[in-house]
Amino acid sequence: MRFRHRAAAGFATLLLPLAGLVGLASPAQAATTATATYAKTQDWGTGFEGKWTVKNTGTTAISSWTVEWDFPSGTSVTSAWDADVTSSGTHWTAKNKSYNGSIAPGASVSFGFNGAGSGSPSNCKLNGDSCDGTTVPGDAAPSAPGTPTASSVTDTSVKLSWSAATDDKGIKNYDVLRDGKVVSTVTTTSYTDTGLTAGTDYSYTVRARDTADQTGPASGSVAVHTTGGTTTPPTSGSTVKLGYFTEWGIYGRNYNVKNLVTSGSASKITHINYAFGNVTNGQCAIGDSYADYDKAFTADQSVSGVADTWDQPLRGNFNQLRELKAKYPNIKVLWSFGGWTWSGGFGQAAANPTAFANSCYNLVKDPRWADVFDGIDIDWEYPNACGLSCDTSGAAAFKNVMSALRAKFGSSALVTAAVTADGSSGGKIEAADYAGAAQYVNWYNVMTYDFFGAWDAQGPTAPHSPLTSYSGIPKAGFTTADAMAKYKAIGVPASKLLIGIGFYGRGWTGVTQDAPGGTATGPAAGTYEQGIEDYKVLKTSCPATGTVAGTAYAHCGSNWWSYDTPSTIAGKMNWAKSQGLGGAFFWEFSGDTSNGELVSAINSGLS
Repeated sequence: MRFRHRAAAGFATLLLPLAGLVGLASPAQAATTATATYAKTQDWGTGFEGKWTVKNTGTTAISSWTVEWDFPSGTSVTSAWDADVTSSGTHWTAKNKSYNGSIAPGASVSFGFNGAGSGSPSNCKLNGDSCDGTTVPGDAAPSAPGTPTASSVTDTSVKLSWSAATDDKGIKNYDVLRDGKVVSTVTTTSYTDTGLTAGTDYSYTVRARDTADQTGPASGSVAVHTTGGTTTPPTSGSTVKLGYFTEWGIYGRNYNVKNLVTSGSASKITHINYAFGNVTNGQCAIGDSYADYDKAFTADQSVSGVADTWDQPLRGNFNQLRELKAKYPNIKVLWSFGGWTWSGGFGQAAANPTAFANSCYNLVKDPRWADVFDGIDIDWEYPNACGLSCDTSGAAAFKNVMSALRAKFGSSALVTAAVTADGSSGGKIEAADYAGAAQYVNWYNVMTYDFFGAWDAQGPTAPHSPLTSYSGIPKAGFTTADAMAKYKAIGVPASKLLIGIGFYGRGWTGVTQDAPGGTATGPAAGTYEQGIEDYKVLKTSCPATGTVAGTAYAHCGSNWWSYDTPSTIAGKMNWAKSQGLGGAFFWEFSGDTSNGELVSAINSGLS
């Protein structure tokens, strides 16, 4: 995607007991011995500075200390001070120096480090116990119970049964989770859930707790559809209707996964690309850990209508997507890596495609959220060409990366890529082997927007997403039709090409001419970025005054905007069908109206 909005909340300094991050005991249960807290003191995108503080909360001096924690794959310590820091895989250990091991009662010491990647620490231990001061039990956690089976399904209830978990000290009870939330705790291996809604989809898992109150991993999930009701989520057909959901949209835009439900959009799409994961140090990495899997959503923000709790295994957008999939089992979710901001990391990744693919697989298939994602999307802007930075990996690099991803993820997973729409002679499509890579992908998201914009501050004004060429177009080949024709000419099947729609407009100010081709003085003002505005704003603030090349434009006052409307989208969907394309995708959900009128136009146009 061409642009990426980051909210300041995504970079806020965290100063929290690690118990709050990894679900340890509540403060009321904590012993007063010693604690360790973590703060991210600086963040520069591809790296950060972290600080640990060890505090003696007891009544006797501490003679030495050791802090242990886990980082997700792709995050590491690159240098440290005031502690000796070592690692084994993703597990990190910090021991005091000779001069700061002793801590008097009530006193504290700190050590710091520089890190690469963007992950946050988890599973913290201080001198073998939890970092919030509670004691870690010595025995192992219980195993996962068997996947539940469902029987006696009615309009409002279902009976669940599962095989027992095992544990060295014995099983105490089981938590039954509906759509990721605990609905009951039982001592037997069966449970009947009641009070359900007729004609509704639910997902159930079970987890065991041993006699030491340790909770084991969740079982596999079983999908249940209650009888009765009047509506059933649509089944997924062969036509792709895909939307991008941005991790940072939950901040300033206040756009949550639940908005897909309230807008009606969830019932009209087949796939979601979650944007973005980072690409750094030759690996796939977490983009924003707080948004991805830590933020606690309130009941009114949650898909399930139930508030997140401090001790549930998974929170954040990932859990909300899990809840969405439980209600709409037809929807597939892919994790998209890269984007305009983070594509600079693909050059290093392309140097060792196998290692890169392995890192991506391990992250996407992390047991905490493996059920959320159905595949991976690569958004490399651009292979062997220039975007925010210039890549010199060579024409074969993109094919090699996609080949390695397919080999690692296997034939059943979705492997896709967002690709350039530069259909000009000698343009970006010719810079990489997109034809050779096509055999490894399910489809290409062809970014048929952002052809023109106010980065050319004086104009000429032009539609940013022209379907076809027109008299006076600023650059030949910068159209949807030219891009699709070039991909098909080099051998990419039409069924693997998706047309792209922007849910936003691009605009200039200082414009006097109504028709395209006018001069300007600079970018028009936008809510989040100069020269860009959401459709939901433009439809009323600057209504369309004409169309050109299948795209609407609007001249209001001294501003000139181009954007797609339900009418122009209908035309583009008809064209996509006439070309035998595989469907459509759009960037991104939050630009649409509260009732999802652009998503509705895509769905209707492709039906």
